[in-house]
Amino acid sequence: MLDYFYQGGPVMYPLLFCSLVSLTIVIERCIFWAREKRRRDWDLLDRFMSLIEKGDLEGAREVVADCHDATIRVLVCGIVHREFSLRDALQMGADEEIARMKKYLPTLDTMITLAPLLGILGTVTGIIYSFNVMGSAGVENPALITAGIGQALLTTAFGLAIAIFSLIPYNWFMSRIEKATHEMEKYGTTLEILFEKGQREAGNAKRHEP
Repeated sequence: MLDYFYQGGPVMYPLLFCSLVSLTIVIERCIFWAREKRRRDWDLLDRFMSLIEKGDLEGAREVVADCHDATIRVLVCGIVHREFSLRDALQMGADEEIARMKKYLPTLDTMITLAPLLGILGTVTGIIYSFNVMGSAGVENPALITAGIGQALLTTAFGLAIAIFSLIPYNWFMSRIEKATHEMEKYGTTLEILFEKGQREAGNAKRHEP
């Protein structure tokens, strides 16, 4: 493996950097999502929404006081700032959670794009070098030319490999974010409906008071 690396030329060093950055981000994000999965508590979320439906907002906050579930944190943000703007508070909480989920992914996306381009750059420079050799040595020794082209193509192979093995987890991370976003929107809309329903019921009760 080291022989292939050294044969690829100087472009292999930035490719190595890209691979290390991608690997680090993939590992970190896998740990992040494993931790998020452990924090999910569907029973607590159902209990929380049940208290909201009954109008016990403070009780709902106390129940989830120590919870780190992303969806519940968004809903709590909405409850805390409901007097100003429930919808804006929910949006603010969701934006914070989504930003936390997308952390480092722009860098991983850059590595996916950059690695193949570096590989092509290495191939182009290697082919230029091979033609220079052919110009100076002639065609009497074609083995030198074909060997040089073969070495030049190594960078493209490494660049594509980095991009492929980074793209798969990247798409998986994005699908998880999309799923989490859908859940936050779903429960956020439910919270808005329940809150508006409670306000209407409270208003009707006041109008019917003697």
